[in-house]
Amino acid sequence: MNRPLIHLSARPLPSESDPAPPVDQLPVTSRRGLILLGVGTLGAGLTLGTGTALAAPVLKKGSRGSAVTTLQKNLSALGYWCGTADGSFGHVTEQAVYAIQKVAGLGKDGVVGAKTQAAIAAKKKPRSAVTSGSSFDIDLKRQILICYTGGRVKWTFNTSTGSGERYYSGGRWKTATTPKGSFRMYRLYSAGWQTGSLGRLYRPGYYDRGWAIHGSTSIPPYPASHGCARISTAATDLLWRENWIVKDRRVLVR
Repeated sequence: MNRPLIHLSARPLPSESDPAPPVDQLPVTSRRGLILLGVGTLGAGLTLGTGTALAAPVLKKGSRGSAVTTLQKNLSALGYWCGTADGSFGHVTEQAVYAIQKVAGLGKDGVVGAKTQAAIAAKKKPRSAVTSGSSFDIDLKRQILICYTGGRVKWTFNTSTGSGERYYSGGRWKTATTPKGSFRMYRLYSAGWQTGSLGRLYRPGYYDRGWAIHGSTSIPPYPASHGCARISTAATDLLWRENWIVKDRRVLVR
């Protein structure tokens, strides 16, 4: 369910890309404290051998190099799938960054600064809501989709579900919602893009009437769909390849 909807969101959390106020605009006492704190932090970092981490570059979409390769390997090791660690920060890596920022309760800007690096270093992962078996877990509050196997987290993806906006379809007005509950996948479409009345869905797995987990080219870090759980097309291909999208697979929506 892929057509864009108007999304009215609350003021976002401060992000790592937000500029800090210039030091010369701070009161003299604040500047003094900042200088002293900076010296102390640098000294502690060098003493503890963490100077490199403090000096880590800010990474974002379009970044390239060995720092991006390391980021991709670290994210994948935590279950935030980002494809091949090729040193190129693209759409799939940005999706993985959104996911860990959501789990860690950070601003969701897709930019890897000190706070996101700290979340990766702390190995932030979602707590398991499933104790056994293999299943999908769509967490509506945090807008993440979790894959469990044997009751343990395997993958965590950024997802975008029902926006709550009104839209017109089938001769009447409806609200874009994602119903909660425990469901089972019952109908699958593996042959690429499927066109429906509300837009195009990539390789969907339906679990409740017309609601599905499917690939999309637009997966913002907030609810924006007509009700389905969107993930990237690359992540969708991964789930098909690893036999996650199969009939009777449990889908928990909470």
